[in-house]
Amino acid sequence: MTRRTLASVVVGVLLAGLVVAAAFLPVPYVTMSPGPTVDVYAAGEDGSVVSVDGARTYPTKGQLRVTTVSVTSPGQELALVDALAAWFDRTRAVYPRDVIYPPEQTVEEHRQESSGQMVSSQDTAVAVALRELGYDVPVRTEVRAVSSGMPADGRLRVGDIVLEVNGVRVRGVSQVARLVQRTGPDAPATFVVERNGDRRTVDVVAEPADGDPGTAVVGIEIAGSYDFPVDVDLELDESIGGPSAGLVFALAVYDTLTPGSLSGGHHVAGTGSLDSEGRVGAIGGVQQKIVAAAEAGAEVFLVPPDNCPSAVEAEVTDEEIRLVRAPNLGSAVRSLEAFADDPDADLPECGENRGR
Repeated sequence: MTRRTLASVVVGVLLAGLVVAAAFLPVPYVTMSPGPTVDVYAAGEDGSVVSVDGARTYPTKGQLRVTTVSVTSPGQELALVDALAAWFDRTRAVYPRDVIYPPEQTVEEHRQESSGQMVSSQDTAVAVALRELGYDVPVRTEVRAVSSGMPADGRLRVGDIVLEVNGVRVRGVSQVARLVQRTGPDAPATFVVERNGDRRTVDVVAEPADGDPGTAVVGIEIAGSYDFPVDVDLELDESIGGPSAGLVFALAVYDTLTPGSLSGGHHVAGTGSLDSEGRVGAIGGVQQKIVAAAEAGAEVFLVPPDNCPSAVEAEVTDEEIRLVRAPNLGSAVRSLEAFADDPDADLPECGENRGR
């Protein structure tokens, strides 16, 4: 072997080694793949995610599936070779890591945020479903967090329902901050709260905000909660988080509290966050969720309107699954009722190529 040939072999081996090493270097991306789907009619200990106390319930049939995506975990690094494999797989997606996980957020903070979003989405889903059924569901203004070392620490508690601030009745979440601002820094704000069923009056001396001495703060986080006329519990695997199951939760509650089967025994899946007015909001990973639903045998997939342009690009066919636009809970209910009566019914589908 000549010296030049030997040098070429050595260079080739080194280059191959560099290529292999580079393939396994971590890259700042995450992948999103079709995740598990859960039938809310058969997932709980008693056979259903939904349990109700205080109202008559009705048996149903068919399936109503919550859909999920499998995402690279916040504590896991993605190798270049894995990112490339996902890039060429039409059922998966690749996103910059900081789009999914903010750089300043810890793994535990992400877990807590996701869990909190799930709890909030469940409460909203129950409220929207009950209102759709004609129940009055008042909104309450609740203390969700008290910052350590701040003026409210030791004065107000998590779970306190804020009724009044400085003699003014509180009717919404944003009103609390405005009323505290009227008090101003270094002045007492008088809170009337409901705590464990008792009415209490608590004075909290506001302090100037850091960097903004003209802004008064007391150190509480306020959020809306609901005074439910019916006790409804939703039990789902705690590993499933985020707000995107709101629409499916609301449909499950609605179906449980109405005679017959909303889907007529068919298999339905969907996704979408839900606001307090029953509007369905966009979510991430819709294409992966549609693929997962089709693989689970769903015939209809309910899609938030803003997700429709992406949904029609999912790696499924018209014959596999119908993609139905669901702008709000009422629309979703009507679409499922029409589908139950006639599987070939004209429904508000995503994209002309999905029309029937």
